[in-house]
Amino acid sequence: MKDYQTEQIRNVVLLGHGGTGKTTFTEAALFSTGAITRMGKVDDGTTTSDHDPDETKRQISVSLSVLPCEYDGVKINLIDTPGYADFQGEVKQGVRAADAALIVVDAVSGVEVGTDLAWTYADEASLPRFVLVNRMDRENADFATAVSQLQESFGKQCVPLHVPIGSQDDFEGIADLLEMKAYRGDKAEEGDIPESLGTDISTYREQLIEAIAETDDDLINKYLEGEELSVEELRAGLRTAVCSGSVVPILVAASTKGIGVARVLNALASSGPSPADRAETVARDDSDAEVKLTADPAGPLAVLAFKTTADQHVGKITLLRVVSGTMESDSHVFNANRKSDERIGHPFYVLGKTQEPTTKIVAGDIGAVAKLAETHTGETLSQRDNALILPPIDFPTPMVGLSIRPKSRGDETKLSGSLHKILEEDSTVRLDRDMQTKEMVITGMSELHLLLIQERLKRRDKVEVETREPKIPYRETIQINAEGSYRHKKQSGGRGQFGEVHIRMFPLPEGTNIEEYATKARFQSMKEIHYDEENNFLWVDSVVGGTIPSNFLPAVDKGFKGRLVQGVIAGYHIKNVCIEVHFGKHHPVDSSEAAFKTASSMVFRNVFREAKPTLLEPIVKIDITVPPDNVGDINSDMSGRRGRVLGMDSAGGMQTVSGEVPLSEVTTYARNLSSITGGQGSFTMEFSHYDFVPGNLLKDIIAKASTKEESDE
Repeated sequence: MKDYQTEQIRNVVLLGHGGTGKTTFTEAALFSTGAITRMGKVDDGTTTSDHDPDETKRQISVSLSVLPCEYDGVKINLIDTPGYADFQGEVKQGVRAADAALIVVDAVSGVEVGTDLAWTYADEASLPRFVLVNRMDRENADFATAVSQLQESFGKQCVPLHVPIGSQDDFEGIADLLEMKAYRGDKAEEGDIPESLGTDISTYREQLIEAIAETDDDLINKYLEGEELSVEELRAGLRTAVCSGSVVPILVAASTKGIGVARVLNALASSGPSPADRAETVARDDSDAEVKLTADPAGPLAVLAFKTTADQHVGKITLLRVVSGTMESDSHVFNANRKSDERIGHPFYVLGKTQEPTTKIVAGDIGAVAKLAETHTGETLSQRDNALILPPIDFPTPMVGLSIRPKSRGDETKLSGSLHKILEEDSTVRLDRDMQTKEMVITGMSELHLLLIQERLKRRDKVEVETREPKIPYRETIQINAEGSYRHKKQSGGRGQFGEVHIRMFPLPEGTNIEEYATKARFQSMKEIHYDEENNFLWVDSVVGGTIPSNFLPAVDKGFKGRLVQGVIAGYHIKNVCIEVHFGKHHPVDSSEAAFKTASSMVFRNVFREAKPTLLEPIVKIDITVPPDNVGDINSDMSGRRGRVLGMDSAGGMQTVSGEVPLSEVTTYARNLSSITGGQGSFTMEFSHYDFVPGNLLKDIIAKASTKEESDE
């Protein structure tokens, strides 16, 4: 592939609902421009884009692909992205690397859930866009209905640039409303527009001309005065209108037959923005000051690592968008995020899974480099003496978590390394180690997303794993005061064991001021307090007369802390408890640290059981973003989950419902939310506080905890 100037480059991300033919379009585009010699099929797993085993197996896109092709002196970097919400992280990466969006709509289904989401992402990134009404050769394809839906959903700025000639089995080409010419077949043979299109042509062309003219004072004046606008004026006006986002051209194709594909590429090349047409990018320097960057090959180097992949032969591959400057081979760059040097060996362009070496990548272009040691997705490469940081990629929050562990106990270390690679490749995956439940929890976008990760671990790294719903980290506590004692005594020849501890136990409400509490409680003879902030656990030393010698008090502390972790009624950590140690007994020969540690643990257990023990459950703050029509359903559903709504807010045509709900009620909420909203909803949640478990659920939770403990053993 020859070198292209920044002005000759078009970076176009394909967005849309799953199954609209995005991948098939890219395959047809590559074939029609000679980038590939044979057109593959999604059903056969032979497309250039879907080359990952997960994609060929399921016949869907699960990761983005960069697919450059050359058309009429312009390099078009097509960025194919998944249409399913499970892989929206890939979409976010593709959007960030692009300068324009091609939103693909099925000619039968029209505007769908994924279309709305694609439009939202393009809005967030302020991307100029085109719409492709694809699959016009399908049964029941209806261009007029699709146009009507697009204009109703997204506004009158959506205007046809192409009109189909024929439909379904009779679809044979497109009429270009700018040039007023017909282009038939997969070779785009030029001809006259058939009279059979009738008034549709004049109606749609009037919409197009009016939309273009409204974006330019000179054009609108000529238009209002009844003067005819030339093709050259309309072409220039259209490009300006598209780049500003004032006009969204609607294009037409049947990608499986290659019909209309060349004219779509023509529209992208002639009317789409180059990187030089885009607004300035704001980066930050070492002093956190703003630095405005343009796509200037001679400007300061600023390169965004927008995706990381793993190749079984090459190793780690990082896809890069050069925002400013020129990245050259055999050079050294600086990762401003990590303050570390990186060496650029031989950069290359990617075409699916194939690679083409290059000596440099100029501002505005997309390429890749292998084996970067430190750089992760979303980070910036620049020069050490002019370190710049570009804004990070705003990834969606993962919503579905599973406890994960290797099937073979000998694979713990291997699994850890494999998951580390997964985290590098996929920024919508989170891995947490819950020290309280002793589980490793992996969180992704959906159940399918996590299933694919499991399959990837098995296929690529030969690690098989088991998954299950994560344990809920309940806590044990008490509700009333109690007191008691325990004597640990053993005598079996030789030195024995003896230790006796007397305690009083009190509930300790969350948020208590410990010093005030200790003063007001008026413990019998308070000498010292020991406070564990994490568990809100306080024990007070009120021992007088040396009944428990001071050298054994650390052992008492260890006994209490061991019981905090071990639990009493269900094996959960204990919190919100105060203990006063007020008396004890010792033996000059048989007493030991071990004896007092055991005695303190056992007296804790026994008195805890007398203090009306119960469980606390984690409550999370949840923000649920849904279409306005679903707000009532969400409020009703929250009520059924023992949650309470705290407020609502609106933004971008969506409503966000904020509330609090027990964590146990939303462990599989992503599945339910998708069902309620038809896949249009999303949510985030974070820990808020602990609250008492209702009495009607208490026995069942304790029973299940006992059963799980036995099975784990």
